[in-house]
Amino acid sequence: MSDTIESLRRKIGSAGDLKSVVRTMKALAASSIGQYEKSVRSLADYYHTVELGLGACLREGGPAVLITEDKKPNSTDAIGAIVFGSDQGLVGQFNDVVADHAIKTLAALPGKPEVWAVGARVHARLAAAGLPVLGVFTVPNSLKAITPLVGRIQIASEARRAKGEYARVYVFHNRPQCGALYEPVSQRLLPLDAQWRRDLAQVRWPGQNLPEVMCGGSTTLRALIREYLFISLFRACAESLASENASRLAAMQRAEKNIDELLENLHGGFHRLRQSGIDEELFDVVAGFEALSKPGGASAG
Repeated sequence: MSDTIESLRRKIGSAGDLKSVVRTMKALAASSIGQYEKSVRSLADYYHTVELGLGACLREGGPAVLITEDKKPNSTDAIGAIVFGSDQGLVGQFNDVVADHAIKTLAALPGKPEVWAVGARVHARLAAAGLPVLGVFTVPNSLKAITPLVGRIQIASEARRAKGEYARVYVFHNRPQCGALYEPVSQRLLPLDAQWRRDLAQVRWPGQNLPEVMCGGSTTLRALIREYLFISLFRACAESLASENASRLAAMQRAEKNIDELLENLHGGFHRLRQSGIDEELFDVVAGFEALSKPGGASAG
């Protein structure tokens, strides 16, 4: 009886410790979601500003040398892909969802995919699917760490593009939805073709006075294109991190609920065993009292 009660005490203590860890992780995830979502909202205005600038440059007839001519891709062309996932677990189906979306999308495109993975866990998922993974980047753990990551991705990507190894680049990541929901999305980052130019040229300038491009069209357009590519990658990473923490928060909430149910069952079992032991001791006392109260009981003792 004593060993069983002690065993329950240890289980209750372990479950309580685990609940403390889960609550800490839940608090960290909740605070992280806020900073990444705020970053995404801030980027939206800057992204629109860059689009307006690009549209102004392209409407004035920006240098055609910066725009790739329309070319029908074939099955021998290489496709660069950047897939944002996670390095840590406790995120449910987060990595499987974005990896499956990337695998399905790339399989439908003409060409041979070459992938960079952001996150060890999504890297393992992509490699298991047979995709050639060129490299893996560590997932940033703060907003400040996103910028260096984007720089490394751009350097690696441009190095291969400069060699003429591929012209198309796609980005895959999870985008947060309401609550703890998210959805996998993709964006064609390159090439900057004629269709891209036409779409941006249609962005309306918010005012009657149209802008004038200064310092030469080529210099301004190149600077805006660099910002456009940087913001696209930065936003993809920030949205992925917000989705990851939302998924982790949901997982921690489920874990906390399960631990509460477990603790309730353990406490119930502990109290039942303790009450059973008390009842047995009372029965022994009553039985002894009754035995002593019978005639001759004391002498028999």
